[in-house]
Amino acid sequence: MIIGLIGFGKVSKNLFNLIKSDDITFITSIEGRSKNTIQNINDSGILVCDTFKEVACKSDILISATSPKSALDVAEVYGKFSNGIYLDLNNISPDTTLKIDSHVKNMVDGAIIGKIDSENPILYVSGEKSEELLFLNEFITTKKISDNIGDVAVLKLLRSSYTKSLSALLIETRDLAIKYDLEEEFFDVLALTEGDDFKDKSLSRINNTIASSKRKNEELEEIIDYFDGVELIMVKAAHEKLNR
Repeated sequence: MIIGLIGFGKVSKNLFNLIKSDDITFITSIEGRSKNTIQNINDSGILVCDTFKEVACKSDILISATSPKSALDVAEVYGKFSNGIYLDLNNISPDTTLKIDSHVKNMVDGAIIGKIDSENPILYVSGEKSEELLFLNEFITTKKISDNIGDVAVLKLLRSSYTKSLSALLIETRDLAIKYDLEEEFFDVLALTEGDDFKDKSLSRINNTIASSKRKNEELEEIIDYFDGVELIMVKAAHEKLNR
């Protein structure tokens, strides 16, 4: 089996590291990639093709893990060359997911839940072909939600609306605590109800949000666009905070 990767960020790198089998070969391309990504690809030892068209043509499973903004473009350009399963793992709206489905064969809507580069993330999938990906349970916990394209996309948006709004609130409250020289005490009093590991998890969430604020802001824009007409006070506030 050949698994092709379009995008080689944290999601793709971790899948490549977790799914180890003599029966599975991973391929990707450095076409149009940044210096940093090319270095990561070369360091990984993954098989490199000349173009992403070649990757799409050769793959039994083609995984798109790029960014919300480029997910549809990737599907439009390369999806038509894929005859296997097309697994989209981008944090996109259900509307975008359905548009992608119109451009590719054998679409599966997917999401990695949990810390992206951890040893035990969970892969959620939906779509008629998602059953064929359950063999991945041998390497990574894989759960099928339904046969409906878009169900996982909705689940992703619901989760993101909570986690990213919470992250923005944590950043703001911690900044206030630092201003009053009470950062340690702030985390100590919250740990009384939130658990002993609350500080470490919060700092990890804060640092991750700041480091990838552009991508997370794109994800918030997808939420706001999709749930248009719904009162999203906290989500919109988080979006404004990350813009700043």
